[in-house]
Amino acid sequence: MKRQNQSMTTEFILIGFSNLGDLQILLFFIFLLVYLTTLTANATIMTVIHLDRALHIPMYFFLFVLSCSETCYTLVIVPKMLTNLLSTNPSISFSGCAAQLYFFVGLACTNCFLIAVMGYDRYVAICNPLNYLLIVSRTTCMQLVLASSFCGFLISVVVSVLVFSVPFCASNRINHFFCDISAVIRLGCTDTNLKEMVIFFLSILVLLFPFVLIFISYVFIVSTILKISSVEGQKKAFATCASHLTVVIVHYGCASFVYLRPTSLYSLDKDRLVAVTYTVITPLLNPLVYTLRNKEVKTALRKVLNRYSFPKTV
Repeated sequence: MKRQNQSMTTEFILIGFSNLGDLQILLFFIFLLVYLTTLTANATIMTVIHLDRALHIPMYFFLFVLSCSETCYTLVIVPKMLTNLLSTNPSISFSGCAAQLYFFVGLACTNCFLIAVMGYDRYVAICNPLNYLLIVSRTTCMQLVLASSFCGFLISVVVSVLVFSVPFCASNRINHFFCDISAVIRLGCTDTNLKEMVIFFLSILVLLFPFVLIFISYVFIVSTILKISSVEGQKKAFATCASHLTVVIVHYGCASFVYLRPTSLYSLDKDRLVAVTYTVITPLLNPLVYTLRNKEVKTALRKVLNRYSFPKTV
């Protein structure tokens, strides 16, 4: 069989927002502001949970881990994107691209599983409150977090091998602002249909399976809440789930739009806009939702600020 002539790809060009010209400067400052706010918000959430003993319960342990994971998730994508917005040569090395895709997929999958775990936590807390701390013990929490991370990065290994085992001999120009799965695999010069089918199946596993578990959890949660006799009790129970539900809708909604579609329906221009949402906006939304819609976190934040603020001079 005749071997194809292939040039070894050593770097990729991230086209990203290069077609926007001078608007890239404006985008740089907007994304930088959002990024710094995200880092500050997530750091605040983690600090408050760590310092306030009232928040040392499973629900906030999972929120702490999710905030930490979201911070790492943004570190994988946003700094390189900001650098490329100001660069005349928005490139990334082959190994850098592979590392970015690996950590992006691993952390994204981990977040999906963590959000499902948080749904299970709400289910136990509302449907079996007397045994809540017994069922969701510290050991169980650690096991669930480790299992989420292990599964997330195991899937990422499979996806990375599938994507980067493709020979890149056509072009090295990625029509995206980071090394996303569909944007990179499209550069392959061989038939990638089988690889794309496997990746699509894994996307279903990562997105739909946790979502179904969350849906089943909330069926039981709503059923239990409706049995509460007092309206005040029902409101309080629903309030503990409101933040989580908001995160579920935004997170799974954006990811499903991009990854649960046949390749023929991909539109890289539209996907790029959606990608901005789940790589830049969503990581900021999570801490804001849990801070603004959660009385316990707001109370703890005020306590921490009062404790560590400078004393008033008389």
